[in-house]
Amino acid sequence: MTRRAVVTGASTGIGWATVSLLRSHGWEVVAVARRAERLERLAAETGAEVFVADLTDAAQVSALAERVAADGPLHALVNNAGGARGLDSVESGDVDDWRWMFEANVIATKQVTGALLPALRDGAEETGSGDIVTVTSIAGHTPYAGGGGYNAAKFAEHALVAVLRIELAGEPLRVIEIAPGMVRTEEFSLNRFGGDQARADGVYADVEAPLTPDDVAEAIVHALELPGHVNLDLVTVKPVAQPSTQALKGPLRVKR
Repeated sequence: MTRRAVVTGASTGIGWATVSLLRSHGWEVVAVARRAERLERLAAETGAEVFVADLTDAAQVSALAERVAADGPLHALVNNAGGARGLDSVESGDVDDWRWMFEANVIATKQVTGALLPALRDGAEETGSGDIVTVTSIAGHTPYAGGGGYNAAKFAEHALVAVLRIELAGEPLRVIEIAPGMVRTEEFSLNRFGGDQARADGVYADVEAPLTPDDVAEAIVHALELPGHVNLDLVTVKPVAQPSTQALKGPLRVKR
């Protein structure tokens, strides 16, 4: 039986890589993002279905749910949409940036999950299990200087996932959190620093082998394809060069 997944934040980075990997494993995928032109490229490359939506908009989320339901049961949801803005202190941080981060990381996840749960329940009845994977961040577990707004949003998203797991107890629905550390993508740091390419590049400079979107996609798809009774509640994925929130600069060497 072919399984079907919805992946949000699919126009770039981890979302794009997850759609590509799921399609290569034979999944049907509905890829969701705001940018139609990016989704069109993804559809041409992978054969995924696409849906253009701003997931902070309740009406657009409802339209997504109607589209998904019209095509039958859903077996997995990958909540990947989100992002960071700024690296300022709590004192000086822009409140509008904080508001955007909460909307993009928390409200969007809540709205999409709630709207698609009926279709996920249909899928779980069909196959015996269903999955809700939410991509959070190590920023949702460990605070760091300058991370106030992003930490706050990701801690909230982590709490949402934990509560959801409790609320769905007794149903054949797995609730999985994937918390990546440093992932070098084409847009995350660029967006965080308002398009400042030099500052974005500096985040990864001299760090040996940051994670790639493909690395995180592998963890997501692995979690989805485990036997239905196995739940990876929380998976933290970091490069070896990142023992904490701070990544190490310079080459990795064996110590003698």
